[in-house]
Amino acid sequence: MASIIHRRLSDILVEQGLLDSTRLAKAVAEQKKTGQPLSRVLVAMQLVTEEDIVVALSEQLSIPHIRVENYSIPPEVIDEVPETLARQYVLIPISKTGDSLTVAMSDPLNIMALDDLKMLTGRNIEVMVSPASEIDTAIDKYYGRGADHAEQAIYDTLEGKTDGEELEVVAEEEIELGKLKEEAQEAPIIQLANLILVNAIEAGASDIHVEPFEKELRIRYRVDGTLSDVKSPPKSIHAALVSRFKIMSDLDIAEHRLPQDGRFRIRYKSREIDFRVSSLPTYHGEKVVIRILDKGQLTLDIEKLGFEEQPLAAFLEAIKQPYGLLLLSGPTGSGKTTTLYATLHKLNSPDVNIVTVEDPVEYELFGINQVQAHPEIGLTFAAGLRSILRQDPDIVMVGEMRDEETADIAIKAALTGHLVLSTVHANDAASVVTRLLDMGMEPFLVASSLIAAAAQRLLRRICVHCKEPFQPPPEALEEIQYTLDGGEPPTFYKGRGCKKCNSTGYRGRLAVIEVMSNAKELEELAVTRAPATEVKRVAMKLGMKTLRQNALAKAARGLTTIDEVLRVTSAD
Repeated sequence: MASIIHRRLSDILVEQGLLDSTRLAKAVAEQKKTGQPLSRVLVAMQLVTEEDIVVALSEQLSIPHIRVENYSIPPEVIDEVPETLARQYVLIPISKTGDSLTVAMSDPLNIMALDDLKMLTGRNIEVMVSPASEIDTAIDKYYGRGADHAEQAIYDTLEGKTDGEELEVVAEEEIELGKLKEEAQEAPIIQLANLILVNAIEAGASDIHVEPFEKELRIRYRVDGTLSDVKSPPKSIHAALVSRFKIMSDLDIAEHRLPQDGRFRIRYKSREIDFRVSSLPTYHGEKVVIRILDKGQLTLDIEKLGFEEQPLAAFLEAIKQPYGLLLLSGPTGSGKTTTLYATLHKLNSPDVNIVTVEDPVEYELFGINQVQAHPEIGLTFAAGLRSILRQDPDIVMVGEMRDEETADIAIKAALTGHLVLSTVHANDAASVVTRLLDMGMEPFLVASSLIAAAAQRLLRRICVHCKEPFQPPPEALEEIQYTLDGGEPPTFYKGRGCKKCNSTGYRGRLAVIEVMSNAKELEELAVTRAPATEVKRVAMKLGMKTLRQNALAKAARGLTTIDEVLRVTSAD
């Protein structure tokens, strides 16, 4: 059906003289690669405008075209069409009269959409044509927080499945395995699990938390590094919901006394998204945390990660070295993996052999040999690294230096002609050196193998939709160690809070990094086991910009707030 629709749309555009066969062929080829509707591909490639498509369809099909943004749509009209259907077919209801429902569509040739609408609403469907971008904006405006209507319908169905007796908490040991499997495969549970995943993706969440308590089940999403509650289902379906996620992850649904880890993959809007699942037995049942690994959101261009000038230059210089050790530190969720993958992507070429050992492999990178660690069968980071060095590698990436053995092998590999990338737990770049020494590494080996140490954090970005100027008092600038260098203080900003950012004032995140390049002075400090404070002082003297300084630079440019700088970075 889709191919017929696209061909008819293309015929109309060709007849109108808006496209020729050459440009159409390019657009069709791109459409096959991306899976996007042809109309969106044509607009993205700037071959036609949305207005061209709307006018052409209107004239050829003799249907009116409207500007949705000029309409005020009553709530009872919006309620006629679920948000999921509106987004799927890029349409929005405009008005209803008697047995007729008028909808604005970006693609009025989509017969499948019209059939679904008629069957769902039981009404005759009158069609108008409108630009896709205006319909997208209207959907966001009128449907608000997301799939509330769809969620409520599913929750109502789930509530209807149970009576008062069945809502009581049942001991996990008493749940019959066959019944659990049966419940997990029922349509409402499948719909709810899918809805939780889709809503999390649409919200830009990095993690989903499913948490059981005595009398309720709580669902939380981590968005921009902060957890927040979302609409939660009844506690009575907790076991079935957890079992559904376990089935999707190929885990043992009969085992609910031990932690389990798994993963699954779905296709959503023409892109594949991986989910990493971890279950943990708690007092009131199993808690499940799902990490969302959306490769479509992965930035693989290291120069587009947003690093400041000094650390970026130092980092790029470090990865040009033919051999040596580059270590990246930072807490969980600070973007270390993204930076390492972007680094590997930049280094990846047909003339080098890149091998990694990771736990887990979060994203698959073409052209790079990635090894999944399995400590339970003896494939630890150390064992994997030892085997990798027999594979004639040029560049090696180890997910994390967790122990003395891994660090020892990595340092020796760096000294024998390999570029080794890894992460380590340390507070800042200077502490990386002392961390290696604390792990039992010889000072002279650390000094001669380390080419650079880096530390990274993620700051929340100010919401551009509610951004407003904010001038902090002088004492606040003094507290954050901002120096004016004799000039006028910059205009800082903060987010007022709006619907787009869920009233937080923040939307999205940006990375800050400090990079300490090795130098003779720093090597001497490593050999004498100098404290991290002294290493940092000398590194700053040699030109290193700290995390605090890099974060303040972003605040001064209006990208983040002073509060966020204080929350994420420590004083120098």
